[in-house]
Amino acid sequence: MLTRQCLDRRINDLDTLNTELSAWQNATNTDQRQVDWQFTTHDARIKLRHLYPKN
Repeated sequence: MLTRQCLDRRINDLDTLNTELSAWQNATNTDQRQVDWQFTTHDARIKLRHLYPKN
């Protein structure tokens, strides 16, 4: 997301880059978007069964 939303152009100096990164980070943290998890625990146990030991 950072690359697409903030770093999609040439930035000539380090100070400008730091300012842009700080502004992007603050906006992203303020927005507090939620994650829509669609991968259930049951699906994970099937798909990733090698990571889940048998009881």
